[in-house]
Amino acid sequence: MAIFLFLCLASVVGCAQQTESDSSTSITATNIPDQAKPTQQEPTATPQPSQTPTYILSVEDIIATLPTQTAVPTENKSDPFAVTFPTPLPTDDLAWRPPLYEIPWAPGPHDHFYFYRPIAVNTVNWPLPNYRYGVTFFGPDIVHSGIDIAAPRGTPVLAAGAGRVVWAGTGLYFGIYNPNDPYGLSVVIEHDFGYEGSQLYTVYGHMDRIDVALGDELDTHDPIGIVGDTGFTTGPHLHFEIRVGLNNFFQTRNPELWIAPPQGWGILAGRILNERNGPIEKLEVTVNSLDSRRTWRNYTYTMLGIKSDPYYQENFVIGDLPAGEYQVYFTYEDQNYVQVIEINPGVVSFFQFQPNAGFTFTPPGDAHTFTAP
Repeated sequence: MAIFLFLCLASVVGCAQQTESDSSTSITATNIPDQAKPTQQEPTATPQPSQTPTYILSVEDIIATLPTQTAVPTENKSDPFAVTFPTPLPTDDLAWRPPLYEIPWAPGPHDHFYFYRPIAVNTVNWPLPNYRYGVTFFGPDIVHSGIDIAAPRGTPVLAAGAGRVVWAGTGLYFGIYNPNDPYGLSVVIEHDFGYEGSQLYTVYGHMDRIDVALGDELDTHDPIGIVGDTGFTTGPHLHFEIRVGLNNFFQTRNPELWIAPPQGWGILAGRILNERNGPIEKLEVTVNSLDSRRTWRNYTYTMLGIKSDPYYQENFVIGDLPAGEYQVYFTYEDQNYVQVIEINPGVVSFFQFQPNAGFTFTPPGDAHTFTAP
């Protein structure tokens, strides 16, 4: 079976102001240009001491606070690439964000929040909570290689960082012009900066219109097109990817570890392993705020074609969490596990779990040894 690593699906999540660009240019690409050599330039990072989350076991308390429903998509049997999502549960996310940290935001030596969000702050610009990076909902070979942002049709799509357009049109998945390409109308930007000697790329898919051309030099926030539903999708949204090293979907990383978080909010990354030191895949993890009592959910990665950050080696991420204390809860082999973790503002809070070792909080890798394949 062909491995479609990025299938991008739409969900109805609130309403936002719709703004349309005055431009009506449509660009069609015929092939991918040669890749530029990776740059050695790196954004400046100011190291700070890493956080040490605290933890308390309380299974009874977390079970008592968990909602009894979970929003799960259903497969459309007549179209294997169409998925219908139910109305999202109100506990899944917050419909407001503070201003973002200025980029490059790198408070610690292993942070790389180098990109702004590709949708402006006056509308929905955060990932769909029930279809994040590395997850699958149907079919073992269909893994999401980016995040989906459910902004309304016609919302301007903005460059997440400065760089040069190396793809503009339809056919990105196949590498040549193809009107049936799953990405639909898409743009790829090769950025003016790199990470640890490796080139960085961002991908913008499913657009209704493209307003840039191959070779255009862009600044951060420059408009590149508008949100749409071209390609394999069931409704308007933007598919967004981060690629490291090479411009192909086998080189993606989790965008929530690369886009600037809202001020005062943080990111939770986890490495959840089995007894044999392998990643536990497709495990539902619930994160419950002890301050607001709100709940977030996500699944551990399906590792087929997915790449973790070389420092965290994570298989689970939830971004955009207001700072404070949270309980992380999951069930593995009929055993409930729960841990209190502190989410600190502007940084990644990390945990590792293994049944025979419990919870620990030291990331396993060293980012300075990273060499992109």
